[in-house]
Amino acid sequence: MELGTLKEITDLRSIWAHEALNFTPWVAENIDLLADAVGIDITVDETESDVGDFNVDIYASETGTDRKIIIENQLEDTDHDHLGKLITYASGKGANIIIWIVKHAREEHKAAIEWLNNHTDDKIGFFLCEIKLFQIGNSQIAPSFTVIERPNDWAKEIKAVSSNPTQQKRLEYWQAFNNYAFNDQSFSRAFNKRKPSTDHWMDFSIGTSACHIEVVQIQTRNVISLGLNIHDDKNLFKSLLSHKTEIEAEIGISLDWRELPERKASRILVEKSVELENKDKWNEQFDYIMDICLKMRKAFKKYL
Repeated sequence: MELGTLKEITDLRSIWAHEALNFTPWVAENIDLLADAVGIDITVDETESDVGDFNVDIYASETGTDRKIIIENQLEDTDHDHLGKLITYASGKGANIIIWIVKHAREEHKAAIEWLNNHTDDKIGFFLCEIKLFQIGNSQIAPSFTVIERPNDWAKEIKAVSSNPTQQKRLEYWQAFNNYAFNDQSFSRAFNKRKPSTDHWMDFSIGTSACHIEVVQIQTRNVISLGLNIHDDKNLFKSLLSHKTEIEAEIGISLDWRELPERKASRILVEKSVELENKDKWNEQFDYIMDICLKMRKAFKKYL
């Protein structure tokens, strides 16, 4: 077998001549690549978004939440000017997640991002990512995002979990689920991988900021709940309800349709009794979760 040699294309501007005109639109159009690297589902709201007299390259939000994201692009090595802009834009937009994409991260700027993550609360997170291009022979050029610095939520989470058995169980369950589910090509093509957490829920984007699929561990009742969580749109709920027969027929199960008029959110779900603490049964539970999530995604997307 003849093997090619992987080479890096170091001149990024030979591919993207201009940051604002070429690179920023490309990042916006290929946001899933960045989302996979940082582990956050991202919905682009606006490019070249106004911040006073300046513009942030990409203004976005975390899919399924109200957390705001700014993305600043730099096709060169990191510099103080862009670091200052990053903080200014974050302040002006009230951003929760700040992502700096660069050609190369200098040591002093790695340290600066690490310092910011260590001295801000867990509602604010800074990511420093390098963008690189690779090619084998005359093949198509392949981009790659590498996260150089990330929020220290992981360290905080481990410290908190060690003293809380319930949170420890949740985290172990989601870690095992990720290891199992994202080795399945059908599931990994349909959903972006989420970072395991101590939360009792894990959500998955289906391509719109209006709703998402949510999987919930209910340990007090030994139940798994799976369903569509509609954030704040009663008209969308009613529209989907008008297709109840077709949706349930495609999924193959009856769903619990909860408009929840006293709340902003609405839910369309199914619950299944399981043995959450029986690890020998986890793969069986994961198969069920994956199957229902895939069917829900296919059935609901037709009417969104």
